Amino acid sequence: MFKTLYNKVLLWAEHPKANKFLFTLSFAESSFFPIPPDVMLAPMCLAKPSKSFYFALLTTIGSVAGGIFGYLIGMYSFELVEPLIAVMKYEEKFELVKRWFDEWGFWAIFIAGFSPIPYKLFTITAGMLSMMFLPFVIASLIGRGARFFLVAFLVSLGGDRLRDKLNDYIERIGWAVTLLIVIAYIIYTFY
Repeated sequence: MFKTLYNKVLLWAEHPKANKFLFTLSFAESSFFPIPPDVMLAPMCLAKPSKSFYFALLTTIGSVAGGIFGYLIGMYSFELVEPLIAVMKYEEKFELVKRWFDEWGFWAIFIAGFSPIPYKLFTITAGMLSMMFLPFVIASLIGRGARFFLVAFLVSLGGDRLRDKLNDYIERIGWAVTLLIVIAYIIYTFY
């Protein structure tokens, strides 16, 4: 089951329009979409290790452009997205992001690059709090770029060896991740 999906994802990563999809996903995730671009970046780096850093750059540019859009949403339309934050059950994370901005200001955007909290909450909050625009863009470039170039580096480091090893162990990895998700869901739901 997971091996078929893995091989299909690698085929999609080699699609002629994969670069456009990666850029679009990176843009959307930074402002409104829930799926991080890493799910496309990593397979594309596996499929074409020699282009890994190009993919990381494309992801960074798309993410920062989407972050600017999220910033504008926060600045001019926060009242419209505030109910969505509640619907998506992001209220606690949103409050945490606001506290981080209060405590660290500009540096909160650096943290956003590696935080499990969705980056869109940082971009929208930065706009809502009227963070200075140029420092926001610079911090986004550095924070998000560091994350995506790290992913590209780590995946390309393994190259074809990593691709083959993952193919050998993907069933075990897939079931282990599924089990962890189920356990996390049970703990989150009942405790």
